[in-house]
Amino acid sequence: MYRNARLAAIIPAHNEDRKIGHVVARVHDADVGVDDIIVVDDASTDRTAIVAAEQDAHVVHLTQRSGVGHAIRTGYRTAIDRGADILITIAGNNKDEPREIPRLVNPILDEGYDFVIGSRHLQGGHAGGDMPGYRQWATRLHPWALSCICGKRLTESTNGFRAVTRRLIEDPRIDLEQRWLDAYGMEVYLLYKAITLGYGHHEVPCTKVYPPKRIGYTKMTPVLGWWNILRPIVFLGLGIRK
Repeated sequence: MYRNARLAAIIPAHNEDRKIGHVVARVHDADVGVDDIIVVDDASTDRTAIVAAEQDAHVVHLTQRSGVGHAIRTGYRTAIDRGADILITIAGNNKDEPREIPRLVNPILDEGYDFVIGSRHLQGGHAGGDMPGYRQWATRLHPWALSCICGKRLTESTNGFRAVTRRLIEDPRIDLEQRWLDAYGMEVYLLYKAITLGYGHHEVPCTKVYPPKRIGYTKMTPVLGWWNILRPIVFLGLGIRK
């Protein structure tokens, strides 16, 4: 128990058997008070689920590939069913630094925030490795656009390294089960809803290290993937979805 709060780390993964073992092991080794490590295997065709289980993660296996948003909300439901109070998401491809988890959790416990997101763009943050050039400008343009519709200045909006409270996820005004959120848009939708519903939102500096391109740094397709991230801004900004 982390200061009387139960923490769950949720790791969505699809065909990450070369990386998922390192991710889970790094969470264990960080020794930052995580009580439960949940790997949501999004219908991998490799040994992702086996490798994660070998590292003592609780593995949820989806039999049909459904998208990262679907995997994360499955992780949220599983974590809550297993008694979690604070839900942390970490990339399954080893881009995040588990030792920085207290940066996400402490503002929730000390200051009452419900949504804390890591930002590579804040002072003290860092984006390293083989981060492609288009992502460098895209990860700045997207939070600017989201800032325009939610009324709060943001430096980060697409980073999956974040922590949320159980009460936020259980708010009936937030509908994570919508099918159009099955891909990358779910994370953007949840950020928008947290801010516009008046929940405490906070950014903290974090490290984001992209692995060499030859071993794969993303499963996102260039056009469809970025449309899925931009779609919540369009739909929510125009009132097409709620």
